[in-house]
Amino acid sequence: MSYTANFRFYGSLNDFLRPRQRHTTFSYTFAAHQTVKDMIEAMGVPHVEVRDVLVNGEKVSFSHRLLPDDQVEVYTYENGEETLLSGIAERRFVLDVHLGSLARALRMLGFDTVYGQHLHDPELVRISIEEKRILLTRDVNLLKHKAIPAGYWLRSQQTEAQLLEVLTKYKLADLFRPFTRCMVCNGRIVPVDKQQVLELLPPKTQLYFDEFYQCQQCRRVYWKGSHYERMQELIRRIKEKERYS
Repeated sequence: MSYTANFRFYGSLNDFLRPRQRHTTFSYTFAAHQTVKDMIEAMGVPHVEVRDVLVNGEKVSFSHRLLPDDQVEVYTYENGEETLLSGIAERRFVLDVHLGSLARALRMLGFDTVYGQHLHDPELVRISIEEKRILLTRDVNLLKHKAIPAGYWLRSQQTEAQLLEVLTKYKLADLFRPFTRCMVCNGRIVPVDKQQVLELLPPKTQLYFDEFYQCQQCRRVYWKGSHYERMQELIRRIKEKERYS
């Protein structure tokens, strides 16, 4: 037997809905065995982006079962990220296979970011759960796994816009630590004496630079060349955009 309830979604949750369902109240037909979580995710909204569900004005859990003609309001985590990240002490991430450029950008800014083209969905979920990492993805269905502690669906497909989304949502602008993470392997990088890495440097770099850093994991060497200047410019642009967002 099926019943009907009325739903309304707020804030960025509307991004997941069909155009005719956005920013309005609409009817949804459900079966008696379905939970609120079942219904919300059937409409396309992953539970990790939902902060509160109110039924007839009362807050309920995801396991709640509706009655006919219930009025359901679903709220996002906008301005409530501290609640979202309870139990996640640091801003640490795991990214799906489509977000390699974003992974490098987050590492560039100093954020502990797990990424690998060999990591498939089950492994991403396991890492998110076991290491309490925020799962970032372009795959909405991946975020519907019930045990994921925190996650976010990237709306944009452009790297700098994606980075701004993440920095804004999780309030990261004051937590930048450039030159602390390797962009290639996520290992920690530390200052190193020029003589220790001299044989690894291109001839012109040996001549014109004296300050170097090295990844403790993959041994890659970094210095403040043109890539550093581009990184500084990116940080400036992002902070400027975040200030007016």
